[in-house]
Amino acid sequence: MGDTGGTVGGVVGPAPAELEVLPDAAPWTPPSWDEVVRDHSARVYRLAYRLTGNVPDAEDLTQEVFVRVFRSLPTYTPGTFEGWLHRITTNLFLDMARRRQRIRFEGLGDDAAGRLSGDEPTPAQAFDARHLDGDVQQALADLAPEYRAAVVLCDIEGLSYEEVADTLGVKLGTVRSRIHRGRAQLRVALEHRRPRQAARVSAAATTAAATGGPA
Repeated sequence: MGDTGGTVGGVVGPAPAELEVLPDAAPWTPPSWDEVVRDHSARVYRLAYRLTGNVPDAEDLTQEVFVRVFRSLPTYTPGTFEGWLHRITTNLFLDMARRRQRIRFEGLGDDAAGRLSGDEPTPAQAFDARHLDGDVQQALADLAPEYRAAVVLCDIEGLSYEEVADTLGVKLGTVRSRIHRGRAQLRVALEHRRPRQAARVSAAATTAAATGGPA
């Protein structure tokens, strides 16, 4: 009887006719505009709002993100799409912040403050106020853009230090430093809360001591 299989390193394998032919992997098809907007616009806007701190800038940043996304889709390597969106959103925010640092605020006109942030809360701001304390949002807005981006990605978006480093394109040690400093500044900015809490505890303790029972 003739051989029905081949040998590889002394191990008998199946005959060529019996080898399983695997189909080529289907090429990746980029999602449509509607699909990306439907599936990711809320996530992108939320991150944009956390980073910019106001609705007009968040809307502008979100729009710029999706323009960049669709320009880059043909060269996108399939992977974690959400991570790719995080990277685009954060980097565009940092670019925006750097550009604004080079522009004199006075050059925007006397009504610039009103145009950049309205006095009345918008629906998005009202929604956000129910999910992130106003003091915290303001403290975040007061951080340097690099610190704010690192803290938002880590402490609000839930990314690991390694994922933050990949998103920002910086070393892990730089991420650790930015988060550490950002958190330290947040603690200082929110320190005004602690005396009130301590005062309530002290008042309760005083009442208990005076009445001989729990406050």
